[in-house]
Amino acid sequence: MQLRKTLRLIVAPPVALLALAHASPGEAQASEQFVPVNSYWVGPYAASGSGIAAGMLDYLRLLNERDGGIHGVRFTWSKCDTRYDSARGVECYERARAHPPTGATLIHPLTTAITYSLIDRASADRVPIVSIGYGRTDAADGRVFPYVFPLVTTVWDQAAAIVRYAGERMGGMENLRGKRVVLLYEDSAYGKEPIPTLTELASRYGYALSTVAVDAPGREQNEQWRRIRKIRPDWIILWSWGKMTPSALTYAARAGFPPSRILGGWGSGAEEDVAPAGRAAEGYVAAGFNAPGGEFPVIREIRRFVYGEGGGELDDASRIGSVYYNRGVVFGIVTAEAVRLAQERYGVGKPVTGEQVRWGLEHLRLDAPRLAALGASGLMPPVETSCADHEGSGLVRFMRWESGRWSVVTGWMAPLPEDRAAVRRMVVESASAYAKGKGITPRKCPPE
Repeated sequence: MQLRKTLRLIVAPPVALLALAHASPGEAQASEQFVPVNSYWVGPYAASGSGIAAGMLDYLRLLNERDGGIHGVRFTWSKCDTRYDSARGVECYERARAHPPTGATLIHPLTTAITYSLIDRASADRVPIVSIGYGRTDAADGRVFPYVFPLVTTVWDQAAAIVRYAGERMGGMENLRGKRVVLLYEDSAYGKEPIPTLTELASRYGYALSTVAVDAPGREQNEQWRRIRKIRPDWIILWSWGKMTPSALTYAARAGFPPSRILGGWGSGAEEDVAPAGRAAEGYVAAGFNAPGGEFPVIREIRRFVYGEGGGELDDASRIGSVYYNRGVVFGIVTAEAVRLAQERYGVGKPVTGEQVRWGLEHLRLDAPRLAALGASGLMPPVETSCADHEGSGLVRFMRWESGRWSVVTGWMAPLPEDRAAVRRMVVESASAYAKGKGITPRKCPPE
């Protein structure tokens, strides 16, 4: 274990390969499942990229060390630093897509912009794109996007759940009528993604929506807050990332806007991005599709089998159990479960191809008993995918920042049923328009 950690530190990003040192190249490849780990370890978004990558890699290490992999097939990986840049994201994908023995198992682009850049390319290569909680929301329609999986909870469902939370905080959805809501968002594909849902629900509930964009990385917000002061909103929905989050909370405090009336999306709700705001963050609420905390059994197992043996991706073990780290563990769980299902269909004990893993992703059954068996009860919501549904859940939990830590304040919440139906209608309409523009004939589900 210590040798593997030493090798990892010597071979730094953008590319670091971990191999099975005890086997010859041919023997090793016959029992390897290769997973590209394309993330960002430098720049204003490094806290998220490094935390998520660490959680995912440590989960795969856990499976290797504790279980010998999946049915004897051990995970290997390469690391490539995209620096949150679309061109580099494509380059990292190209380096990994044909890696032996079977090519890339799947790809986690880890940004919405890179996801958009890879859809045509990866679909042609039959490499599944897994964009958990981000990316192109209408790719939840698997009939049009067979190789794209915006899993667990899409941006549109998360935005609808945030509107529900605001309405319930006010004593009922009818009390949103006439209220002023500001979406303060990073001016990027990621930041713009919730706008269609919030616009649709503004018509339904009668609130006035204003959208205020901030140039990345978002530290400077003087002009935006001058505009917000004029709007005098009742609620601010924050769709930020990295350094933009503490800046927004600090500007809100200067403007006298209460943090309890700011609701963040999943990209705006992590310790590293909220703590720098200090007292300005006290009472701030954010949604997420994973829970923080180090007491989940799977996290304890990682401490025991990975860090307890001198390994692990993090030099600072205090980050274990953080929102970003636990999110990476969710990424690892989804990855490994898709591989397990693919093996059980196409050949136990053999590496599986991207096409076979695509089938596994389309048949995920992470129900309560399975999550319990994985030690992940409460860490993530249940997920059940299908040919037509590449999201599989739609649930979020809300957390409040109190005394320097997150307190989970709700159970798993979905949008209201009528809003969930509206989101699905929007997904189908948008995917159908995409299919028409691309000349794609949607699959019939279940496949004939």
